[in-house]
Amino acid sequence: MAEEKIYPMTLEGKKKLEEELNTLKTSKRAEVIERIKIARGFGDLSENSEYESAKDEQSFVEGRIKTVEQMLNHAEIIDNDKVAKNEIAVGKTVTFKELPDEEPETYTIVGAAEADPFSGKISNESPIAKGLVGHKLGENVDIETPGGAMKVKIIEVK
Repeated sequence: MAEEKIYPMTLEGKKKLEEELNTLKTSKRAEVIERIKIARGFGDLSENSEYESAKDEQSFVEGRIKTVEQMLNHAEIIDNDKVAKNEIAVGKTVTFKELPDEEPETYTIVGAAEADPFSGKISNESPIAKGLVGHKLGENVDIETPGGAMKVKIIEVK
């Protein structure tokens, strides 16, 4: 039997997924069912674009429910109490600057399930996070990215 994937996440990330699951199951699912009922009333289903659209949305919602349930069932809440204060790990926020003289960048390293690069949250599976995890404040680190190698200096860990 295949080994189940573990989804590391913060407590905050788990709560957001639980809220999303609740919304999907209670309101979004009901909205889609209502759309399907209305679309059925338009007549011939074989040429009914409203019906097809509603069925597609239903498939998406049900797929997302299964995905979120899978993530929650195999969630591993990150506990940084065992990690040194100045060491980078999932759940910590790190500020670094690319050497020799780029502007500082700040990211919170989170599990893939809660990654949102536009909000400064990068996945622990991303090349930058993989390169940073385990390193400490003040270190210079070489990181391999799809765009090429980069050298960074870690200037803050929270």
